[in-house]
Amino acid sequence: MKLGAFSLVTLLSLLLALSGLCVLGSRMVEEHHDNIIRMKLGGLRDSHHDAVSNHAEIESLARFPIQEHNNKENGLLEFAKVLKAKEQVVAGKIYFLTLEAIDGGKKKLYEAKIWVKPWMNFKQLQEFRQIHAITPFKGSDLGVQQGHKLGWHEVPTLDPEIIDAASYAVKSIALRSNSLSPYELLEIVLARAKVVEDYVKLNLLLKLRRGMKEERFVVELNKKVGGRFYVSWMKQDSP
Repeated sequence: MKLGAFSLVTLLSLLLALSGLCVLGSRMVEEHHDNIIRMKLGGLRDSHHDAVSNHAEIESLARFPIQEHNNKENGLLEFAKVLKAKEQVVAGKIYFLTLEAIDGGKKKLYEAKIWVKPWMNFKQLQEFRQIHAITPFKGSDLGVQQGHKLGWHEVPTLDPEIIDAASYAVKSIALRSNSLSPYELLEIVLARAKVVEDYVKLNLLLKLRRGMKEERFVVELNKKVGGRFYVSWMKQDSP
């Protein structure tokens, strides 16, 4: 009788232990599944297209929507450059590109959304649309004639002249820094301009990345008509 009771208690204990292991295993599977989903569905983030390793890949990807558009519309768009690139991790990656292209001699801005699954050699253009046509930035764009003064005016951050000014500013910041880590332009947050006699003054608020750290700088540049940029002053800005 004692032996039978002991065996029954032992059997019940084993069954309870096995039941607990099954529940634990089920929870681990669910958590693993949730982790897989979280890994696949990522948030939107900047794609480092200025980095040497990614530059060629992003530029090649940016030519794809132009080729698709030309084939579909019998168009003659010509790729110029990538202005902004973001990416989102899904089953593969979705790239959100802002690019400049030339249509009939005129520069225009476009946005493209491209889904890529490299392991399947899969690439699909999901969206491609023109934002607006752009013209080179001039003093006359501010509504004044050369030799007149005007206060600061906000100007488009995607204007090619502003982008060139921002690139020059980033190089100047890097030259004046003692850091071994290179600066990467993440965003032109704000751009303002004004005409002073025969040159244009630009005031830019830039978001940069240096290593793992993000920083903001305010930079003022001058440029004479047909001349080169030079930096008047710069300072680090608090977010």
